[in-house]
Amino acid sequence: MNTTRRSLLKGVGGVLTLPLLESLSFAAPSDAEVPIRFLVVGNPFGAHPEHFFPTDFGKDFTISPTLQSLDWLKDRMTVISHTDHGMVSGHGREISFLSGVLPTDAQAFPEKNMSIDQLFARHVGSQVRYSSVGAALEAGIRMSWTANGVEKLPITDPQKLFNHLFLNLSPEQKSVRRDMLDRNGSILDTVGSQFSGLLNNSSKTDRDRIDQFQTSIRELEHSLADRKTWLDRDKPSFDISGHFAESEMTIANRYDAIFDMIAYAFETGLTRVASIEFPSELKYTDIDGVNRSYHGCTHNGKADDTVAELVAIESFQVSRLSRCLKKLDSIKEPNSDGTMLDHTIVLFGSGMGYGGTHSNRNLPIMVAGGGFKHGGHVDARDTSGKNMPLCNLYVALMQRFGIERDKFNTSTGRFDLQHG
Repeated sequence: MNTTRRSLLKGVGGVLTLPLLESLSFAAPSDAEVPIRFLVVGNPFGAHPEHFFPTDFGKDFTISPTLQSLDWLKDRMTVISHTDHGMVSGHGREISFLSGVLPTDAQAFPEKNMSIDQLFARHVGSQVRYSSVGAALEAGIRMSWTANGVEKLPITDPQKLFNHLFLNLSPEQKSVRRDMLDRNGSILDTVGSQFSGLLNNSSKTDRDRIDQFQTSIRELEHSLADRKTWLDRDKPSFDISGHFAESEMTIANRYDAIFDMIAYAFETGLTRVASIEFPSELKYTDIDGVNRSYHGCTHNGKADDTVAELVAIESFQVSRLSRCLKKLDSIKEPNSDGTMLDHTIVLFGSGMGYGGTHSNRNLPIMVAGGGFKHGGHVDARDTSGKNMPLCNLYVALMQRFGIERDKFNTSTGRFDLQHG
């Protein structure tokens, strides 16, 4: 990022990168250049449908119990009923949340099982220090997948996330890292020159595999070059101390730390794509009224007390997101009438509809911000009563992100979510 797009404060020991400032009008982008970000927040087991989905459709819908903390955002959010990925229900399908495709079926689709966040990350490329950032308190949800069908694991420790985003390397560490990148780059150059002979006598299947491998090498080469470009640029400063008082290491404080760091990474241009996960084995027992495990609460047998614990967990997940969105909405974009939330596409949902029945139909989906003309609560079924492929929504999100395409994996069209 150059000094025409970012102000720098030089001080003892390094350089502090500031967010875009309206007062520096000569350096701020025009409204047309304000970057679009993408934040996706997911859980593995869906949501209790009677508490997640509003009881009425339209812009003036009644906020549901699970979404209550988002009541302040009603006019800038869309809750979508009746979407799915057209799969037989059961555990294991939820990993298709952001791709619409299972890894076992990936070869039949142009994007394989690459998730929408990683498609966005590839589009952003080296414009930012990190093409994407993924975080959670534990791994396991498996919702982010690269172009090569490899799961992109989240950073599961807030302190490690802080180190990754905001801790600068020492001069000695930078030298070691630069030598390593130089060595890796030369190895890739050598390997990349050995393909021409192989292609002449290969089957079509082998040629496809070699082509995919070459694509991976080119992407890695580009990534290595990007890392060298960013190596000598100092990271922005972030005060994490308030999130880690020993007596307040609650799940809420730890997730708030993650959300705050992602918001600041957006504000300072470290990244434009982020994913945050609420994994299946996470303990929620420090939430009022919750005594059982998250997974255990999904198998509730419709018992009122167990359902109440499940709804408390799901409401907690939404409440942490709501807090983050209020923070994004408080940050005004330079040279723009809107806030950072207006330029951030926010997606909340799951690849499972409801864990109590292992249903993968009627996925709980909510979109907020992004400058869309939001529709409140929308019934996405067609005139025959068939659920809409969730990938239709992803086409709309892609186009808002600046990717001019009209197809993503299992999509059959584009969901009617217009940019305002």
